[in-house]
Amino acid sequence: MKLINIATAAYILTSGVNAFASESPTMLIPGELDTEALFAASSFAIKPNDLVVRAKEVLSPAIGIGTKDDGACLADDFEFCAAVVGPIPKDEYLDALKSFSLDDSFDIQQNYYGFNVDPMQTNRVWFFTRQIATHVNDFVGVKPTGKEITMPPQLMHMDFNEDGQVKEFGFYTVDRRQGTTGGLGGAFGYFYGVGKPLPFPEAKPYKPSFRFRTLQFVGAVAKKFKGSKKE
Repeated sequence: MKLINIATAAYILTSGVNAFASESPTMLIPGELDTEALFAASSFAIKPNDLVVRAKEVLSPAIGIGTKDDGACLADDFEFCAAVVGPIPKDEYLDALKSFSLDDSFDIQQNYYGFNVDPMQTNRVWFFTRQIATHVNDFVGVKPTGKEITMPPQLMHMDFNEDGQVKEFGFYTVDRRQGTTGGLGGAFGYFYGVGKPLPFPEAKPYKPSFRFRTLQFVGAVAKKFKGSKKE
């Protein structure tokens, strides 16, 4: 086995072959979707690569997911829906963003990556963001601090209609232990980041409920008691 591994490594190094690249079809593991087949069978008018391009256009500073183009990129039946907010309709979404302009108060690096089309819902684009923002102007009465705010990684999605307009936009924190906002994403993270968390539980870092903490305690005691009986 060791000789085989050495020979394989020597072949890769001497031939410049990428060990992870192949002209043969990609091997599918059990349970993995055949994305090529699903995309080929899709009846959605916009092809995956073009849909990713459209998503990036909508995210661009010129459009800003409807905030810079007066909502022209948003479908009439658009909804915003995140983990604890929404669904809210187009007009309410635009009004909410106008009430506080994050771009005016923070220097924001969006750090987008990982754009891909959902093979089981081919009008949806998924992508990640790992925002880093510097507080440079007044925000909800807080003077600029120069403080750097690091958001947790967030998974975002956009659903499109066949005219290329956004039908739904939303996002979810995928690792609440990262960043400096207590696991909060979206606007909640900015409020918390400047020391002005909104006054309800959903806008504050996650804290287990009393019932859940009690259940965990009872489970830990029962486990310990069961272990001592075996001894």
